[in-house]
Amino acid sequence: MAQPAIELMTERDVEAVARLRLATFFAGTARTLEDDVAGLRGLLDGDGFEAAFVARDGGKPVGSCLLVRHEIDEAHDLSPWLAGLVVEPACRGLGIGEGLVRTVEAHAAAAGVDTLHLYTWEARRFYERLGWSAVEIFMEEGEPMLLMRRAL
Repeated sequence: MAQPAIELMTERDVEAVARLRLATFFAGTARTLEDDVAGLRGLLDGDGFEAAFVARDGGKPVGSCLLVRHEIDEAHDLSPWLAGLVVEPACRGLGIGEGLVRTVEAHAAAAGVDTLHLYTWEARRFYERLGWSAVEIFMEEGEPMLLMRRAL
């Protein structure tokens, strides 16, 4: 596979990205496809600061990452957030996730952001390799969670 194009998400990407996000982040929760579609559409129609990026291979979305002011159920009073990094399982390990993270970082820096935040646990080593720093480990719904940040 050639390196996918990373661009701002458009309406044609929303449902496919929402399905990928539901399978990855929200399986077994009450979040519906309609909920996630509505949230993504809100980013498309926003003020240009918050943004949704998509990696496309042959026009098909294979990954996504967001810049948002507020994280879902955030446990810290911080802003803004890199959120929702997701890559199709068959496309992982090809640099797509790093490309999406770097795109969000560049967008945030161009908007005047000096520090980005994110929550993760499973992907903490991935983010550390990209220059993110651990700030605090805490418990979220009985599971460990890590707050990370990156100076831009």
